[in-house]
Amino acid sequence: MRDRPNILLFVADQLSALFLRAHGHPVTRTPTIDRLAEEGVLFDWAYTPSPLCAPARASLMSGLLPSRTGAYDNGAEFPSALPTFAHALRLEGYRTCLSGKMHFVGPDQLHGFEERLTTDLYPADYGWTPDWRLGTERIDRWYHNMSSVTQAGVAEITNQLEYDDEVAFHAIRRLYDHARYARDVPLFLCVSFTHPHDPYVARPRHWDLYHDDDIDLPRIPALPYEDLDPHSRRLYDAAQMGSLEISEEHVRSSRHGFYSSLSYVDEKLAEMLAAIDALGFADETVVLFTSDHGDLLGERGLWYKMSFLEHSAHVPLLVHAPGRFAPHRVGTPVSLADLAPTICDLARPGLSAEASIPLDGRTLLPDLEGTTADPATTVASEYLAEGALAPMFMLRRDRWKFVSTAPDPDQLFDLEADPLEERNLAAEPEHVKTVADFRAEVERRWDASALEKAVLRSQRARLHVFQALRRGEYFPWDYQPLRKASEQYTRNHMDVALRDQQSRFPPASS
Repeated sequence: MRDRPNILLFVADQLSALFLRAHGHPVTRTPTIDRLAEEGVLFDWAYTPSPLCAPARASLMSGLLPSRTGAYDNGAEFPSALPTFAHALRLEGYRTCLSGKMHFVGPDQLHGFEERLTTDLYPADYGWTPDWRLGTERIDRWYHNMSSVTQAGVAEITNQLEYDDEVAFHAIRRLYDHARYARDVPLFLCVSFTHPHDPYVARPRHWDLYHDDDIDLPRIPALPYEDLDPHSRRLYDAAQMGSLEISEEHVRSSRHGFYSSLSYVDEKLAEMLAAIDALGFADETVVLFTSDHGDLLGERGLWYKMSFLEHSAHVPLLVHAPGRFAPHRVGTPVSLADLAPTICDLARPGLSAEASIPLDGRTLLPDLEGTTADPATTVASEYLAEGALAPMFMLRRDRWKFVSTAPDPDQLFDLEADPLEERNLAAEPEHVKTVADFRAEVERRWDASALEKAVLRSQRARLHVFQALRRGEYFPWDYQPLRKASEQYTRNHMDVALRDQQSRFPPASS
């Protein structure tokens, strides 16, 4: 593999690692992802820095937790002044390109990418700002409801299918353009899909990969409302999970649609890898696959994300570069915040050490090279958005997961003995010291009171600005993709014969 390899980052949306065969799921059909996992480095315990789209993606880009990016929720701006891995790669001579969703909020819709091939699926303004002053009051205009569950099924086209079809089309065309016109320049291409995020709808050919009777039900069936932990009850209310009777058929159909959408993502991934092979890039490209957060998908009777339970917080992460890294599995907990320094070091080892500000993430290059990381490595995650009443924190280390937020009792789970998190150990006498140690660590890492004030201040300011900007002349921040038509195909400033030669791949023999 060359010194500065091409780097291809695939991001699925709302995909828990627990729904992949590589992590033991018995039903899903993902042959491309399975092959990459077998031939690459698979991280068994990767976690989101925040179980919500925009905060998680800002952390992925910057290597910083949401409390430092200020991207607290899906309506919070990702500041332009924060360096990302895309900025670092540009300084190393990479061409940086994004096709698909990154849920950037604010007028900066690039954050270091030189090119963006599509608009985003979701709005770029402050309209999805939560308001903690309302307590548990629901915001009907944009909060989740249960329509994704009750309306799961088959369709030839949807908002999301139209979007991801476009994402894949432009990404493949960009690969061909790179091979023809700029092959000697290293390329970083991020391809970010919105599937398998709800609504749980798929085309017939993907739906028909699965039989209804084969669809597994949640490992923990719906629990009585009073048996849910306080945060789960808030999520239950926020998404109106009790507003409709959710039958077993609804659950199976929703999971059927989710699995089918995952197979759709796998198919698109296969198409892009086929293009890489056809262009002769396979041996000089590092491929990464991950997701921003997971989906509870009916576990405990809960849906969607915004929770530190495993199906929401535990994400896939694999790195495929057989010519550089031998296939193996990494058992140390890691974070999506680790991706920014890791991508930098994939471009040039040691580049992450030159970061302009201290990062919360760490480089995973030693893990990729087979060096055993410290088993006491701690992964931190935060949740600062709708459904919370105050900042929520998660620490994941060794066999333990600890969750803390001021309004609720602490939670401590032994994931080795209790992978389904059915028993909260925080109040049990034999775990007093473990809980005390984690509480002390939370207090060392975060000033919860100051962070709560900062979040509330940010929410108030954004809500005020959003209301003002919707009055009078409105200029949207949504990204508008531009096509340089005068540089496409054949134009009068080009030599016609030379253009025909340049645009052909493989080149014609002389």
